Amino acid sequence: MRVAVYGAYGYQGRLTVPELIRRGIEPVLIGRNGDRLRAAAEVPDIADADVRVAAIDDPGGMAGAFAGLDAVINCAGPFTLSGTAVARTAIAARCHYLDTSGEQLAIQRIYDTLCRDAEIAGVAVIPAVTDAGVPGDLVAHQLFDLLGSLDELISAHVFAGGGISRGSYRSFAAISATTQSGGLSFFDGEWILDEPARRTSIVFPRATTAVPVVKFALQEVVSVPRHVQGVGDAELAAQLATEVPPGFIENLPEGPDDEARNDQRFAIVLEAVATDGATARGVIEGSDSYGTTAVIAAEAVRRLGTDGAPAGVLAPAQAFDPKSFLADLQKFGIETDIRR
Repeated sequence: MRVAVYGAYGYQGRLTVPELIRRGIEPVLIGRNGDRLRAAAEVPDIADADVRVAAIDDPGGMAGAFAGLDAVINCAGPFTLSGTAVARTAIAARCHYLDTSGEQLAIQRIYDTLCRDAEIAGVAVIPAVTDAGVPGDLVAHQLFDLLGSLDELISAHVFAGGGISRGSYRSFAAISATTQSGGLSFFDGEWILDEPARRTSIVFPRATTAVPVVKFALQEVVSVPRHVQGVGDAELAAQLATEVPPGFIENLPEGPDDEARNDQRFAIVLEAVATDGATARGVIEGSDSYGTTAVIAAEAVRRLGTDGAPAGVLAPAQAFDPKSFLADLQKFGIETDIRR
């Protein structure tokens, strides 16, 4: 299997390439800067990697770079500005498409506009293949199986330690208005931007007191087709919603170092209420969100190659078996607990 990593020299891309190699997948390094691509390839195990230069504003060149490949993993944000263009080109080249986007409206745009094209091309398109986007969606599916028809599903995220990459800051800057508004909710079959948060605090795992939360633009709000609303740690949300001064992002380090990544912890809590009033709770815990995203993206593309998936734009639970995928993620320290 030959898989393009678009944005291979970026922080997330450089973490994703080795995970593909560990699974016996041949990575093809693609991006707009040839010098940075070649520098990214000058490490053990990928010195002989296929390197192809292609810019987002050159659709013909990007189509040529994707030709003959099995899949594309897009790690080049901000996805709100360019994600749909890369996805369209991958579909035209008949490549499966995945991305590591956490940008809610960019994810929704792919679901809204590319379903028919992906079906005709016979490929799977799966946005938000991330530390939160995949486990959150898979656990939500299991809560549906446990309770049946749901009246409400709330998802909440908290992160401790680590740090934010320069690319993530650029992505949040590109969607600052969405971040400040708290993003979308799905209620009574309609997308709502101004729906107030239904929780002001959440008790996260390993905590004895509730943490203040605010409405937040989460990935699984788009992928889970039920009453779902995302809330996130209020302190982190305030940090990401703050307008940054000119030059601030460019002067940041590219991303957290290995020690910071290893020290970081995250938790995702999904609280479900069935139409009969029964409740259930799913908890996901892990560390190193960027490394976890690389693991999930590589595992997702491996499963597409070995097991296949329906053609179209798919939520993770539509493309992959939730129990099997989550069980495999346990090998990498991503724990899940689902109970009534």
